[in-house]
Amino acid sequence: MKNKTFLPLLVAALMAALSLAGLFFQPALYPTQELQRAFVSNDVVNLLIGLPVLLISLSLARRDKTLGVLLLPGALLYVTYNYIAYSVATWMSAPTFFYIVLVGLSAWSAFQTFATINRESAQQKLHGTVPARFAGGVLMVFGLLFFLRAVAEFFDGAAGITEFGVLVADLLITPLWILGGLSLWRKQAFGYAIGAGLLFQASMLFVGLLLFFILQPFLIGAEFPATDFAVILGMGLIFFIPFGIFVKRAK
Repeated sequence: MKNKTFLPLLVAALMAALSLAGLFFQPALYPTQELQRAFVSNDVVNLLIGLPVLLISLSLARRDKTLGVLLLPGALLYVTYNYIAYSVATWMSAPTFFYIVLVGLSAWSAFQTFATINRESAQQKLHGTVPARFAGGVLMVFGLLFFLRAVAEFFDGAAGITEFGVLVADLLITPLWILGGLSLWRKQAFGYAIGAGLLFQASMLFVGLLLFFILQPFLIGAEFPATDFAVILGMGLIFFIPFGIFVKRAK
């Protein structure tokens, strides 16, 4: 795994640089109030959540720890998802090129990392010790729900530019949840190899969104959305439980 660490490190460095640039050069990167409301708080989330989970996963993977190898693709998909939204929402602006580059680097790195996983070994280690069908069902149900919601709102045409970016990210990423969840439900080697990473990505997206809600009143003066916070926390807990079991069994 040690010879596959350059790209994840590059992803981490570019994400940190773009997040810091978004905080210190807000008018240049986010010229509208809508962009500022969506991405200033998210830049802080990237630094507090996205960057640490990527570096921790990478550190474990470099030491050939099973947990790190399984989680690293999920950490990279977390970055991919976020910067798909950035790329779409800021389309044809100055930083768009860098966001697209980061999407490409993180997606390719996630694919490369997953390709190094010994699927049969992961299956042998996790089979019978993790709730495969529950975890697979959660991934399939939420993946399908988010995908269908994105399709409906995409064709409705009422979404703002930042929400449209999130819809595109959902359309591109949630099919992985469905396919990975289906394989895990069937207790196949592919499902065991990718399941932990997908649960990790989903869990961190929910954690990041909760932190986003907490930060917005302080950073941009927005009202704290208590109802949305409770709903997201409830959905997140559904992912946290199987993910926690995967973490415990994969150590």
